[in-house]
Amino acid sequence: MSSISLVRRPVLVDRVVPRSLVSDAAVIAAGAALTAGLAQVAVPLWPVPITGQTLAVLLVGGSLGALRGTLSMVLYAAVGMLGLPVFSDGESGLATVLGPTGGYILGFVLAAALTGWLAERRWDRKFLGGMVSYLAGSAVVFAVGLPWLAASLGLDLQQTLTAGLYPFILGGVIKAAIAAGVIRLGWFAADRKAR
Repeated sequence: MSSISLVRRPVLVDRVVPRSLVSDAAVIAAGAALTAGLAQVAVPLWPVPITGQTLAVLLVGGSLGALRGTLSMVLYAAVGMLGLPVFSDGESGLATVLGPTGGYILGFVLAAALTGWLAERRWDRKFLGGMVSYLAGSAVVFAVGLPWLAASLGLDLQQTLTAGLYPFILGGVIKAAIAAGVIRLGWFAADRKAR
């Protein structure tokens, strides 16, 4: 069986799981499940809670690569829109995606694509490169989420930044560092096992 990757640029999961359509489907589903699970780890704030979702997105993109990471986030969004309680606070449905936090969910898809693309180019092999990659992925989430939040709630720039960015900066840096460390440790373990 072949995999769903058109260009063979190995990422971390390729060192751990043999490539096939079945394994690709499994890791895509696992990435969506990880995101759903970490979405329930939340600090409630309004209108946007602090959650573990972004950490999951960074880990999924970095470990699965661009295509599988993107498909994993599309699956996550789709099952949430179809009614499974996978979004933060166990929310689901199209109304959540069309509401104030919907731009962040769309941003997850693009962030996984970017971090996966960078992982395919070996940015994740060293901690600093991974950190830059995951900070860029986090920035993509905000680049999509903030305008959506502003439009959804009719906020001006200062209100948008206060509600949707400032409370999340430190957490975003911490999540990027955790992702960079976890992926780097994953590569270290995979390289040792290969010897």
